[in-house]
Amino acid sequence: MSKEKPKKKVLTPEEKEAKMQAAREYTGKLIDKAVKAEAAYASYTQEQVDKIVAAAALAGSEASLMLAHEAVAETNRGIVEDKDTKNRFATENIYNLIKDEKTVGVISEDKIKGQVKIAAPLGVLAGIVPTTNPTSTTMFKALMALKTRNAIVFAFHPQAQKCSVHAAQIISDAAVAAGAPKDIIQWVETPSLENTTALIQNPQIASILATGGPGMVNAALRSGNPSMGVGAGNGAVFVDHTAHLDRAVEDLLLSKRFDNGMICATENSAVVEAPVYDAWLQKMQAKGAYLVPKEDYAKLENFVFNDNHGVNGPVAGKSARWIAEQAGVYLPEDKDVMLFELDPKNIGEKLSSEKLSPLLSVYKAKDRNDAIKIVGALLDYQGAGHNAAIQIGSQADPFIEEFGDKTKSARILVNQPDSIGGIGDIYTDALRPSLTLGTGSWGKNSLSHNLSTGDLLNIKTVAKRRNRPQWVRLPEKIYYENNAISYLQDETEDIKRAFIVADPGMVQFGFVDKIYDQLAIRHTPVKTSLYGTVRPDPTLGQTIEIARQMAEFKPDTVIAIGGGSALDAAKIARYIYEYSLDQAPDFLDSYEKVSELFTLLQQKFVDIRKRIVKFHHATETKLFAIPTTSGTGSEVTPFAVITDDKTHVKYPLADYELTPQVAIVDPEFVMTVPKRTVALSGIDTLSHALEAYVSVMASDFTRPWALEAIKLVFENLVESYNYDPKNPTLAGEKARENMHYAATLGGMAFANAFLGINHSLAHKTGGEFGLPHGLCIAIAMQPVIRFNGTSGKVKRSVYPRYEVYRAQKDYADIARALGLPGNDDAQLVEALCAKISELFKALEVEPKLSANGVTKEQFEGALDDMVDLVYNDQCTPANPRQPFLEEIRELLWEQF
Repeated sequence: MSKEKPKKKVLTPEEKEAKMQAAREYTGKLIDKAVKAEAAYASYTQEQVDKIVAAAALAGSEASLMLAHEAVAETNRGIVEDKDTKNRFATENIYNLIKDEKTVGVISEDKIKGQVKIAAPLGVLAGIVPTTNPTSTTMFKALMALKTRNAIVFAFHPQAQKCSVHAAQIISDAAVAAGAPKDIIQWVETPSLENTTALIQNPQIASILATGGPGMVNAALRSGNPSMGVGAGNGAVFVDHTAHLDRAVEDLLLSKRFDNGMICATENSAVVEAPVYDAWLQKMQAKGAYLVPKEDYAKLENFVFNDNHGVNGPVAGKSARWIAEQAGVYLPEDKDVMLFELDPKNIGEKLSSEKLSPLLSVYKAKDRNDAIKIVGALLDYQGAGHNAAIQIGSQADPFIEEFGDKTKSARILVNQPDSIGGIGDIYTDALRPSLTLGTGSWGKNSLSHNLSTGDLLNIKTVAKRRNRPQWVRLPEKIYYENNAISYLQDETEDIKRAFIVADPGMVQFGFVDKIYDQLAIRHTPVKTSLYGTVRPDPTLGQTIEIARQMAEFKPDTVIAIGGGSALDAAKIARYIYEYSLDQAPDFLDSYEKVSELFTLLQQKFVDIRKRIVKFHHATETKLFAIPTTSGTGSEVTPFAVITDDKTHVKYPLADYELTPQVAIVDPEFVMTVPKRTVALSGIDTLSHALEAYVSVMASDFTRPWALEAIKLVFENLVESYNYDPKNPTLAGEKARENMHYAATLGGMAFANAFLGINHSLAHKTGGEFGLPHGLCIAIAMQPVIRFNGTSGKVKRSVYPRYEVYRAQKDYADIARALGLPGNDDAQLVEALCAKISELFKALEVEPKLSANGVTKEQFEGALDDMVDLVYNDQCTPANPRQPFLEEIRELLWEQF
């Protein structure tokens, strides 16, 4: 016989009061320390506060993936990759919102209106954190408190105590190290209802930031202290008959799959207008949704929801497959979102409630007016004030305003995935980025907007929408054609002291002498200094050595000549030198200090304009880049790769401060390049162009460059490879010239569209196994094309301009441009892979790690570390398909 669970002891009133008194004493001590810390912090200047916030944000961003792993491991909810995205949003996006805001003293003055605003901290905040977003919410609230000079004491959810504490500790340690008072961030060590209640009811609490279930939010509202909480979500999206259906479907599925639907702004119902209902439903199913048979509704609703129509505790954040298995219903293997066709007359039934999981109610609306009624009924039943959405053809359609006016929701999201759109900044500039979303009076809430610094300073803030322009950034000048090096004679190029960076081959074979010859022709004498021993895959240590020589010579011009290694070494050495000019005299003598700088600079980012750590602007030198191999395109790009001296891991650096001012693309320098170098550098060029063409950041400006580079590679690389400098031919010389231009065109494309996981994988396998970069690119190329070149259920990377997953079509368009056969896009993708196989065979390249000296023991020993390294690589965010960690593991195995 099974043992019955012991009954919970019923406490007497005296025992309950004793527990509450102990909790009051315990939390009172925390708050007393917070009051003292806040009083000290209130005297800090804006400069001091900003330094602390920057340090805390960077610490949180660097710990993002680790905390994501910990949150999923502890709570057994959600998806690691999506929690990483939320953690980065809570640090990077939030930091970039608040970093320049004035929150100390006079924060704004309008002399025309005669208006002055003065900011003062509220005092000590109580922070309540849920189990659904434990680490991201903790870091968000801590950064908000730090920026507004408030102290904060957290009470974490018992099921997420460890990961939440770790997140708070990381932010606290960084803040204190940057000068914040010791107790400015604290937390309740032992979670309990009594401790949380005592915390929020303490009269010294200035305001409560409450995020959690309805019970906790209501307790905060009844605490007797000011409270800024959020209401329940139950958002509905209306799919209008004019909607871009493919985008509407992909936005909705992206939203429902994101962290298994746990963000409170996630759509819980779709209201679809009758004329497009059937087509929409078919597209949803084709993309991975499953229309649940009606006979299974009862099993699912009874498992998912409790008697009060709230989600049962274990369900939130679980996958559709787990829910189906636990409920005892069938879910096909290729489906991960469950759909329920419901009758609007029955709104109020369990399945019409907030789901916090990949489940979606579906309603058919007769017309627009009927849709407004259904959405209104859903919000009146549950989730009033939180969010609603509309997918519609034209964003200028006046119905948008009508829909917004008649819908009781604090945020109306237009043509975007609600879960990510509702938190602001990523898909819209109309909402401030935040992880606390007010619901207004409809949701019995004190906020009707996204919480931010103004709310913690009692200041009303008006946020204006800003445009999000794209860019094309290249060197100021690109000289090309045979003997383009003669432009070094040009007196318009102001050169007085030239520092030349080259590898030994450039010196040995007289290429550096050609630079000397051109500089000697100038009317004004040019003094020179040479560093001619750049090694392949340059290390940080070598670039420091070059920077020291620069510091002794004090150049006004840096001329880099050679392959990618020499150009990358010059870019990084020049950066170190320029940066050192504002540092202590011994900066270049300390490997540790320079290494610490580069640890920050290699930080992964999604948007290059929003990175936390900014590159130093070069003012004393300009950089000329002269490539002597046809592969990296480094002469026109903002990228450089540096190898860690100790771990041998390659780190790609990206910033437009690394872009040369002048590129000299002279085919004369590549006529004697060895065959193997021609092959591997040519493959690198092909990868640059392919990845730039399918990147989420590709544009009408970059795709023509990429496509022309691809054509040039397939038309010229084999001829260039077979060219014998000892027996020159016109065709061979032309092929080498065209490959040189292909490399630059590919560089121009990926300098502005960025790369993808072909390079992420190659960076890590190359660093781990000591293989040439171009070879590692070849090994990863076809697995990545097949990984990206699929359709149906695909998790696309989060990037607003990338509306519908198009990688398969992009690869197919490339195949069409090459004249390859195929009846549909899928066949054309395979035809492209077959064409690449032919190319590799002609170049005598074996595209497997095992065929290039890597043993299974070596591979398996490095596999676990490489998975996270690839995911964290700077090239990963622009890949069209966002890889799960397990998919990266599979891709690595496929390369072996």
